[in-house]
Amino acid sequence: MDNNFEDNYINLEKAAEYLNIKPVTLRKWIGQKKDLPAHQIGKLWRFKKSELDEWVHSGNSAARR
Repeated sequence: MDNNFEDNYINLEKAAEYLNIKPVTLRKWIGQKKDLPAHQIGKLWRFKKSELDEWVHSGNSAARR
């Protein structure tokens, strides 16, 4: 696998840890929050830390749906 890809994307478990939430919560958010910056690659979900940072700073992570 391309090292650049691995440097830019993290898996669901690492993304949940980065956001200080449980993986089950992040899985739930994937279905509920349409603006969550998640990328499905095959059956796996991947996230860019920079996109997660932007999403949190925009206030959208706290928006109730």
